[in-house]
Amino acid sequence: MISLTRSLAVLALLGAGAAATAHEGASGDVKTRMEAMKTVADNTKILGGMATGKRAFDAADAQAAAAVLEAEAARIPALFESGEMSDVSEASPEIWENWGDFTAKSEDLAVAAARAGDVTDLDGLRAAMGGIGGACKACHQDYRIEKD
Repeated sequence: MISLTRSLAVLALLGAGAAATAHEGASGDVKTRMEAMKTVADNTKILGGMATGKRAFDAADAQAAAAVLEAEAARIPALFESGEMSDVSEASPEIWENWGDFTAKSEDLAVAAARAGDVTDLDGLRAAMGGIGGACKACHQDYRIEKD
C-alpha cells in the first residue's frame, strides 16, 4: 500500500494544474465531467487536509466528504460514456479504447472512498487515504493528458 505522505504528494501533484478557469471553453459532457472531477478533488483535499493535520479531524466531515467522493466516483463511467472530447479536456482517448480498465479504476476509487467513509478516527482516515491516492494516481497516470 502507498504511504500516506506519498499518497498526499501524488494528490497534490494531480491537482496542481487545476486552475479556477479550468472549465473555460468547456461545454456539454466535457464541462460536466470537469465539474465532477473538481468535486472529487475538493473532497479529496478535505480528507487530505485532515489526514495531514492541516485541518482538524472531524469524523462527520470526513464521512460527508468521503460519501461525496464515493458518489462522484460511481458516476464517472456514465460521465465518459458519450466519448465527447474537446481541446480543454484532459481525458485521453485511451479511456474509450480501454473502457473496462477505466471503469474498474473508477470503481477502485469508489471502494477506497467508502473505506474512508467508514473511519471514525484520524488513524483510520490516514490509512484510507492510501487507497484514495492510489486510485487517483492509477487512473490519471493512464487516462489523463496533462495540459500546459
